[in-house]
Amino acid sequence: MSSETKRRVADQAYDLLESMIATLQLKPGAPIVESELIERIGLGRTPTREALMRLVSNGLIVQLPRRGLRVGDLMLAEHLDLIEARRVLERLIACTSARRATPDQRDALLQQAQAMVLASERDDLSGYMEADQALDRINHAACRSPFAVAAIVPMVIQCRRFWYAYRHQGDTRQGAQCHLALAQAIAAGDGERAAAASDALMDYLRKFAQAVIE
Repeated sequence: MSSETKRRVADQAYDLLESMIATLQLKPGAPIVESELIERIGLGRTPTREALMRLVSNGLIVQLPRRGLRVGDLMLAEHLDLIEARRVLERLIACTSARRATPDQRDALLQQAQAMVLASERDDLSGYMEADQALDRINHAACRSPFAVAAIVPMVIQCRRFWYAYRHQGDTRQGAQCHLALAQAIAAGDGERAAAASDALMDYLRKFAQAVIE
């Protein structure tokens, strides 16, 4: 197996575990049993272990001395602060993606945003979250700002997990429209509009979080 193929498999393992954390299949505080995860995702020991270490490095899985790994807790009390920190990075990423995205990436962003809209209209939560994850991945690649991406990824997953945990109070149609406006601005190469759309998305997430907390 080539190194590129190994990396793709490790990325697949990471995406699967990230989704399991975001959708609470792996619950906050739950112990991680590596052998069970290897069996569940079916990609082998090495890529699963690499994915777990990446999740440890971004804080979604916690490594405890002599107690192994466990899923990180939901940060309810700090969630509004997390959104405000994410707001700054999202603006940076949106602006740089508007400048740097390739034509294929612009098209792909629009496709995933439109998939989110369709999924929200069908009340297809799984499809909505899958398209959301794909949109983020494309946006992060398009911005070509690895330090900003490394900083924001844990925040994105925490927000996705928070949203999933309290989704009965959310509005997927509004969320989908926010993502569509962001994708359209980036696709048009309009950095100012992309920044405004990014702020609107963070406003939506903040309003949702405030409703949950209050």
